[in-house]
Amino acid sequence: MSEELTLIDSAKAGSVGAFTELVGRYRGGLLRFLITRCASVADAEDALQDTMINAYRYLASYDPRWRFSTWLYRIAIRNAAKQRRDGFAGIDDVADQGPDPLAMCIDASERENLWVTAKRVLNDDVYTAMWLRYVEDMSINDVAAVLERSGSWTKVNLMRARKALDAELNAPGTQSEAYG
Repeated sequence: MSEELTLIDSAKAGSVGAFTELVGRYRGGLLRFLITRCASVADAEDALQDTMINAYRYLASYDPRWRFSTWLYRIAIRNAAKQRRDGFAGIDDVADQGPDPLAMCIDASERENLWVTAKRVLNDDVYTAMWLRYVEDMSINDVAAVLERSGSWTKVNLMRARKALDAELNAPGTQSEAYG
């Protein structure tokens, strides 16, 4: 039995320490992932906390046929979607006090970021598939399981996403062409 399955069994038996160690392994990756899906870092942290609470609450329903990380990311996706549905306001929605120099610098930096472009160009499911595959290094089958899609859908949409991003980043007049 793997160490992870041992921790899962201990957590199911009531060990808070085992659960804490188990989810601690995924905390950083989940937060990075949720930051891309939420309106603000604070919202991502809230969604992460909800994910951990739900994981603890529903740990008995975890099926060891699937990777634990796949199960956690599925919960995280649902929490981020619930947050958007419930209309949680991001920091920018709470108070508009005019241009913020720091925000302007961050925006300028983000324009060059591949993931910002991906977020703009791709739909949510395809963006999530790209993130899970290339940032979280999940297998095609794990990505498909998290998104509740087929492996074929995942492969085809990852290929289409790469082509769409290539076209967007290499379009005439873009900075990548000027430096190409």
